[in-house]
Amino acid sequence: MSGVTLSSPHLPVQPSVGGVMRGVLLALIPGTAAMVWLLGIGVLINIAVCVAACLVTEAACLRLRDRPLSPFMRDWTAILTGALIGLALPPLAPWWIAVIGGVSGIVLGKHLYGGLGFNPFNPAMVGYVVLLISFPTELTLWTVERADVATTLAAQFGGLGASALDAVTAASPLDGLRTGLSQNLTVDEARIASVFASGGWGWVNLGFLLGGLWMIWRKLITWQIPVAMLAGLGIMALVFWLIDGDRHADPLFHLMSGAAMLGAFFIATDPVSGATTPRGKLVFGFGIGVLVYLIRQWGGYPDGVAFGVLLMNMTVPLLDTHLQPRVYGQGKAGRPDR
Repeated sequence: MSGVTLSSPHLPVQPSVGGVMRGVLLALIPGTAAMVWLLGIGVLINIAVCVAACLVTEAACLRLRDRPLSPFMRDWTAILTGALIGLALPPLAPWWIAVIGGVSGIVLGKHLYGGLGFNPFNPAMVGYVVLLISFPTELTLWTVERADVATTLAAQFGGLGASALDAVTAASPLDGLRTGLSQNLTVDEARIASVFASGGWGWVNLGFLLGGLWMIWRKLITWQIPVAMLAGLGIMALVFWLIDGDRHADPLFHLMSGAAMLGAFFIATDPVSGATTPRGKLVFGFGIGVLVYLIRQWGGYPDGVAFGVLLMNMTVPLLDTHLQPRVYGQGKAGRPDR
């Protein structure tokens, strides 16, 4: 009955899994809109194909495991996994790349370990890393400017030739920086030479930052992991920039390039594969930020968010075991306070 207060205890109503996932998807809108404005409709096509692949694979895995479809298909986790993988793909990547990424994320990153709640690794990053390792060429098809619909459809579904794609694609900001430094250019020279010097990716990261702050305000995520990850990345960038600014980009460049904001607010904060204790979250996030910088600077890939998240996923059991909050009335090692 409305207007009737029942007896205590009055416990707060916990949001459902589906409710949290829908909130995260809403928070993705500003950054996604900026990507579509910068790169074209291929971003939305990637998301749609990835989500469809994830949903079909989720249903097939549930059937094979003799699990009911309705509760798991309605929790929105497969949709969010597909959206995150789709956002990580270049707008001119062929459609089958998105399908393989979605299938790999759901099978290898989720159901292989027993489904939602049992996966030690972030499913979206598992799917993306499978693509990154297996199809590195297809994952470099970033556009020089916003691709028109005809070019996008021809590239994704029409088998547009490599020579035609070369005419409309170029390196991302991180790739451009790495290439320039390898040619003995300074950081400023490499950034000027990059077609992304206009700062379009900065608007993308600002969009994801806005969505992430909204999630913290709505208490869909906590602040520790994103703040710690961005601090780890920013501090590493600051130290090396102060040592040699001609060979190392400034902190703002690293924070506003690549998947820094997407990774900090939407990927590292996965409640299943991430740390759960307050101090554990700080160490987990900071470790991701440090790994992202190390991989960007000296690794074999221009961005290290996916690898940083997966590597730190392996430390979560250790972090949550040894960084648990102190129990009231207990000292260190469980000894009672005196």
